[in-house]
Amino acid sequence: MTTVVALQPAMPRSTPVPIAAARPRKQQQRPSPGKENVVTAKPVSTTVGPVANIRTRRERPCDACRRRKSRCVIHEGAVLCVLCEFHKQECTFVQSPLPRKRKVVDDGKKDSPNNQKKRSVDAEPPPLALPTPTITATAPSPPPTQSSLANSRLPHLGETLGLQRRQHSRYIGLSSPFDSVLIGLSNFDTRNESTFDLGTLRRVNDHECFIMLPDETTQDYADEVDTLNLVEQIVHPHGPALLEIYFRIVHPSFPIIQKHLFVQRYRHGDRSFSPSLMAGMYVLALNWWSFDSNLANYPKPDAARLEAIAMKSLSLAMERPKLSTVQAGLLLLQRPEADSWSLTTQLVAIGQELGLHLDCSSWSVPLWERGLRKRIAWALYMQDKWSSLIHGRPSHVFNANWAVKVINDDDFKEEGDEYESTPEDSEEDKKEIERGQILFAQMIGLTKIMAEIMDTFYTQVAIQDFASAGKNSTALVLERARFVQLKLRDWFQYLPKSVSMEAPTNGKFSSLGYLHLAYFATEITLHRRFVQSLDGTTATSEVVYNLRTAAKTRLIRAMDFVNRLKPEHLQGFWYFASKINFTLIGTFGSLLWATAPSQEEADFYKTRLREYRWTLSVSSKRAEFLDYAVQMLDASRAMLNNLAEKPRLLDEVSRAGVPPAAQPRSRMGPPQQIQGSSRQAHEDTEMLEGAELRRFPSGGSFHGFTNDSYEPYGSSAVAGSSMQQPGSVKDSARDDTPRSG
Repeated sequence: MTTVVALQPAMPRSTPVPIAAARPRKQQQRPSPGKENVVTAKPVSTTVGPVANIRTRRERPCDACRRRKSRCVIHEGAVLCVLCEFHKQECTFVQSPLPRKRKVVDDGKKDSPNNQKKRSVDAEPPPLALPTPTITATAPSPPPTQSSLANSRLPHLGETLGLQRRQHSRYIGLSSPFDSVLIGLSNFDTRNESTFDLGTLRRVNDHECFIMLPDETTQDYADEVDTLNLVEQIVHPHGPALLEIYFRIVHPSFPIIQKHLFVQRYRHGDRSFSPSLMAGMYVLALNWWSFDSNLANYPKPDAARLEAIAMKSLSLAMERPKLSTVQAGLLLLQRPEADSWSLTTQLVAIGQELGLHLDCSSWSVPLWERGLRKRIAWALYMQDKWSSLIHGRPSHVFNANWAVKVINDDDFKEEGDEYESTPEDSEEDKKEIERGQILFAQMIGLTKIMAEIMDTFYTQVAIQDFASAGKNSTALVLERARFVQLKLRDWFQYLPKSVSMEAPTNGKFSSLGYLHLAYFATEITLHRRFVQSLDGTTATSEVVYNLRTAAKTRLIRAMDFVNRLKPEHLQGFWYFASKINFTLIGTFGSLLWATAPSQEEADFYKTRLREYRWTLSVSSKRAEFLDYAVQMLDASRAMLNNLAEKPRLLDEVSRAGVPPAAQPRSRMGPPQQIQGSSRQAHEDTEMLEGAELRRFPSGGSFHGFTNDSYEPYGSSAVAGSSMQQPGSVKDSARDDTPRSG
C-alpha cells in the first residue's frame, strides 16, 4: 500500500533546525566540479510507489543538499534552505521518477510548479547616490534582498577551507588524539573528505588534516543574519560609499581581504558576510568620513555602536573560527584608539587553529585562497611582533613553529577566484595597487628584523645574559648586534624607490609614513639597548662617545622625519603601532637626556624634545592619534623633574654627544638664558607651549644624511668589542624623509 504524505506550509520556527543529510545511495554519482548550480532531478529506481519517500520539509534534506551530501538548514521564515539560497537555485523536495516541485505559500498565494516566484532583482536604491565605481549603489541595504544571479559565476566557497558558510575548520596536530597513521586509514572522497560521527576530516595534503564542524552547533549562530542587518542599518544608506573608502585608503597597504571576491558578493546581495568583519571595515572607513565631499554633508554613523557590535560578534565568531574571524580582529585592532594585547593573543591562537602558521603552498584549496591565507598569516605575524614591542611583552609566534613562505607577487593576485572579471584598472590605479603591495611586503621584511632584535636583546634569557656579563655587558651587546644591524642597514639600502618618502603621492592619501616610522622605531629599539648597557665604570670613554653619538644621530633623523611629514601622509592610513612608534622617539630623547654625562648635552636634548613636542602638537590637528604621543612625552618629561643636576664640561669624556657650537637664536634668547636659572629649567621640563615655539631646522647639529649615517658607532671602532664596523652605505645620501613642502 502506498502512503501519501501531504506537504504542509512551512511554519515559523524559533530557531533554525539542522536536518542531517541522508546517507547517499552508492549508485548515485557525484556531480562534476563546477556543476553544482545546475538543478537536475534524476529518476530514482524504487520498488515502492512514486511518492513513498516524500516526507515533510522538517524531516529530510532538499534534493540539492542530498546530492551534495550536505546538511540542510532552513532559517526562520525562509522559503529556501541556506545552500539553495546561496547558489540562487530552486529548493525542491522531489524523490520520484516524475519530478514534482514543492508548493510554497507566498503572501497567501500558492505558486504552481511552472510559475514559481523568485526574489526581486531590483533592490530599492539608497536615498543617497554616491559615486562608487568599485561597489555600486545597488549594494544590499536593510531590509536584506537577494538578487538573481542566473548569468553570473559564483565561487564555490564550499571548496575552500577557511571560508565555508555553514562549517568551520580546526587544525589537527601530530600529537592530538587523531593520529596521522589512523587518519591515513580513512576513506577520502574526491574532495579529500571523510565523514565520521565527530565531524568531517578534510585532508589538504599528505601531512596536514583538518576537522570540519558545523556552525549550527555553536552559540548564537542563528543570530548572525540579524546582527549583520543591524550593522547595515547603522550605516544605511552609506554602506557602499564607506566600503569604497576602505578599499581606496586602507586596503592597498593592508591587503588582508580578497577584494575582487568580496566586491562581487556584496554587489549581488550576498548575506553571508561576517558581521564583525563588515563592522570593522565600516569603522575604519569612518576615519575619512569628513574627507568625502558627499558624506561630509550627512550625519556620521555611530562608530561606538558599530565597535560594540563588532566586538560582541567577534567573541561569538571565535567559537566557529574562519578566516573572516582573523580578518575582523586585525581590522578592529587597526583603530587608532585600539590597544588590546589580549585580543592579539586570541587572534594568534585562532590563526593556529586555522593552520595559518603552516605552509599552504601545496594544499588542495583554491589558488586564490592560498594567497589570501599567506597575506592574513603575515598580517597576524606583524600584529603579534609589533604588539610585543609596544607593550614590552613576550611574543606568541615562534620561528620554530612558523612555516609560512615569503610572500611574493602571485600571492596578491585576484585571478582565479571564479568571479566575473572587472574592467581594467587605469595605469595610475595599477601603480597605486603595486605600491601598496610593495609597502606590505617591505613591512613584513622589516618586522622580521625587528623581531630578531627583540629576540636578541629583550627576552628574559637575553636580559639575564647581559646582567651576568658584568663589566663585559656592553661588549656582549655589541657583539650580538653585529648581524642584525647589517640586516637593518641592507633593508634600508635596497628599499624600492616607489615606497620612499620622496615618491609622488599624486594628490592622494599616502600610507608610506607608517613604513618609514616603523624603520626609525626599529633603529631606536636597537640603540636603546646600547645606551642602557653603558656604565661609566665598565665602558671606556671611546665606547661611550661612539655609542652616544650614533644614538644622537638616530634621534635627530627620526625627529626630522616627523617634522617633514606632509598632510597627505598625516591623513593617510597609519598602522596600529604608529601611535606608539611616534612616542618611542620622544622616549628615546628622554633616555638620552637622563643619561647625558654633562649639563650641556642634557640641555641640547631638552631643546630638541621641546621642538618635537611642538611638531606633534601641530601635526595632531591632522592626525588626532598623535595626541597620545604628546601626552606620553609630557609624562616622561615630568619624570625628569627628579633628575639630579649634571656637572658641566670637565674633561674630554664629558663632551660625548655635545653638538657643534651654533649661533644663538634670538627667538630663544641667549645661550646663558637657556642653560641658566632654575626657573628656565623648570619651564623646559614642564614643556609649556608658548608663542615662541616653532619648527626649528636641525641647524648646525645636523647636516643631513651623510654616508656615515648608518655607521653603528660613529667614525671609529668600538674599543673592547670584536665587532667590525660595517662599511658605509653608498646610496644612503638618498634622503628617506619627505622634503619640506
